[in-house]
Amino acid sequence: MIKALRGYVRIVDAMNRGVGRAVMWGLFAMMGILLFSSISKTFFQPSLWTLEMAQFAMVAYYVLGGPYSIQLGSSVRMDLFYHRWTDRRKAWFDAITVLLLIFYLGVLLYGGLGSTAYSFGYWGTEPISYFAGLLAGSEEIGRLERSSTAWRPYIWPIKFIMVLGFSLMLLQAVSELFKDIARINGLEFEGART
Repeated sequence: MIKALRGYVRIVDAMNRGVGRAVMWGLFAMMGILLFSSISKTFFQPSLWTLEMAQFAMVAYYVLGGPYSIQLGSSVRMDLFYHRWTDRRKAWFDAITVLLLIFYLGVLLYGGLGSTAYSFGYWGTEPISYFAGLLAGSEEIGRLERSSTAWRPYIWPIKFIMVLGFSLMLLQAVSELFKDIARINGLEFEGART
């Protein structure tokens, strides 16, 4: 059992580390979009797509980089008492807060799946069965949702990225829970926070 948990932690940490380090470069893409926007507004005809594309890039940067941030333990923490606690007490507190995070991410993931299904033209109330049917070939993609701005891009790519990011965050939160349980029991998993 411990070996399986260690394997899960190692695989999820490696995957989120790779995604997080790749997404770090997205900051430069976002800067490039905003620089082009400034130049085009100053010297040329203003572009319709730059503001919304910068927003999409920021969402992707934030949501896909979130699991790596969780892994590094660089999330914001109010540290009035935490730094004085023993490692075991910190692990108990972290385990409880990670359980709350897992619940929150589950709600976000379910809402994101529903919103993504809607962007594919699904009007029903069961997004998970819709995606299962889409993979099996029994469902079809309907009228694709578009933004209401002048540029009118399709919305499903960014919603898909959000669902992917929420899924990766949920996997990382479970990994952190396993690490906290191991610290409570006096064990240390590879890749654990320091």
